[in-house]
Amino acid sequence: MTKTAWAAFKAAREHCREGLDKFGTVQGLKTLQQRLVDRRSGPAYTVQDPLVYNQALDDLGPAGKIHLILVGDNPGRREQETGRYLVGPSGKIAEGFFRAAPELGIDFRRNVLILNKTPVHTPRTAELRELCRMGGPDLTARIAETQRFMASLLLEFQRALSSPAHPLPVWITGYSEMKRGGIFEPYTLALAELYAGAKPFLREQVFLYRHFSMNQFSADLRRQSLEGESVRAALDRIGRSYRRRILGW
Repeated sequence: MTKTAWAAFKAAREHCREGLDKFGTVQGLKTLQQRLVDRRSGPAYTVQDPLVYNQALDDLGPAGKIHLILVGDNPGRREQETGRYLVGPSGKIAEGFFRAAPELGIDFRRNVLILNKTPVHTPRTAELRELCRMGGPDLTARIAETQRFMASLLLEFQRALSSPAHPLPVWITGYSEMKRGGIFEPYTLALAELYAGAKPFLREQVFLYRHFSMNQFSADLRRQSLEGESVRAALDRIGRSYRRRILGW
């Protein structure tokens, strides 16, 4: 990174940490999250942190080379246990995708900055709805606030690491719950507002895709790729199409 980019990255990282510290004080959140864990059929575990900060951000130094920002949904069990994003089954699938696509020139664990649409932990993303129901309007509003915060962080990190000559691409996975009425509608609305005032070279580098989970991402890529089309060209075309559908630009 350049000195300017490194300084901007550190500021965004500190902003992320401070924001999660603030949201982490929501009264009763941890108790409700533990209730979700205890009543499910999956592995039992203790909720340590209601909001999970991605400690992989702290591994990055001024010599780090980030080629992509990838946005997932929210921290699950493995993310809760490790303090890192996309380290569960979906993360393993994502890692395998990049390993099988060397033409992209991206090492998933070295060159990708990973964010989420919210740092609020649930065993499964769909359980965010149940968490909101259990916590009522106040908690629902707070979770929506975390989504708006994470949307602003995305743009902050992208600005920090981009220039008109070398814009940093953003892949937002799991677009289905970003639709109207979806779990991540607040994130979508915030993105639309924030990027309306962003430079065009930043807006044009935002791409939306299906989840990596259950190989949805790769299956969709195979299904939509055109004969003779490179992986990168197919990804750009598909990602722009979903972006227009969900975000309108």
